[in-house]
Amino acid sequence: MSSIGFSSHRDPSPSRWSYRWQRWMLTPGVRQSLRIGVPLVLIGVIATVWFADDQRRAMFFAGVAEVRNSIETRPEFTVTAMAIDGAGPEVAEAIRQVLPLDFPMTSFDLDLDALRAAVLKVGAVADATVRVKSGGILEIHVTPRIPVALWRQDDGLHLIDRDGTDMGAVATRADRPDLLLVAGDGAKEALGEALAIMAAARPIAPHLRGLVRMGDRRWDLVLERGQRIMLPQDNAIAALQRVVVMAQTQDLLERDIVAVDMRNPDRPTIRLTGGAAAEMRQINAAVSGTGN
Repeated sequence: MSSIGFSSHRDPSPSRWSYRWQRWMLTPGVRQSLRIGVPLVLIGVIATVWFADDQRRAMFFAGVAEVRNSIETRPEFTVTAMAIDGAGPEVAEAIRQVLPLDFPMTSFDLDLDALRAAVLKVGAVADATVRVKSGGILEIHVTPRIPVALWRQDDGLHLIDRDGTDMGAVATRADRPDLLLVAGDGAKEALGEALAIMAAARPIAPHLRGLVRMGDRRWDLVLERGQRIMLPQDNAIAALQRVVVMAQTQDLLERDIVAVDMRNPDRPTIRLTGGAAAEMRQINAAVSGTGN
């Protein structure tokens, strides 16, 4: 009678958990982590142990500082002077005042954006570019504002450009006799209208001293003899043109008048001086037969 025997050899196939482990170890992400992550961890551990010593840590940072200093102090990175282009002497001096740089210095210590922001705070500067040129020159190219008027304030006269930007103070009117003088509440904000009125008043410009904004609504033209042309809130230029025609054809502004009131365009009024008014009353009385 024969018996059935059982083999004593182990099954060569992996177990289920062994198979899963091998499959997981062969995935790209795990292989990448083992190839890169493990070395990085070892390097981190070694670096942590090495930097734990105060002396070694101080030596390392001193070496880094020495290398950085050797690079920054090389001649090609040294800035020795500042050049300002596009600005007049006064504006250039104002820029130097807001940029108190101590040359020579390394270009690594220059924050060009911060320098440009500081230059733009100078009232007379509209725009600026800042760069380091070859040869160690800090170049500042300025686009200046163009003053178009003098703006009278409580603290004196200020230059303003077409946008109404305050460009700084001037000592006296005689410093800029070529510019229009404006005053009054809202004068700066209504500067565009003032310039248009000034253009329309060009034929009587020799008599003109300035424009005053009245109640932030309308303009008065102030003339050299203290006379005033009082313009309406609306259609001011059309009203002024009528006065200019009278001035050219009838010598209106050469007479003894205090003001030409055009606030009501349908009923213009001429205000005479005290003497001229008294003389006019006498003439009217004589003509009407009521005089003595």
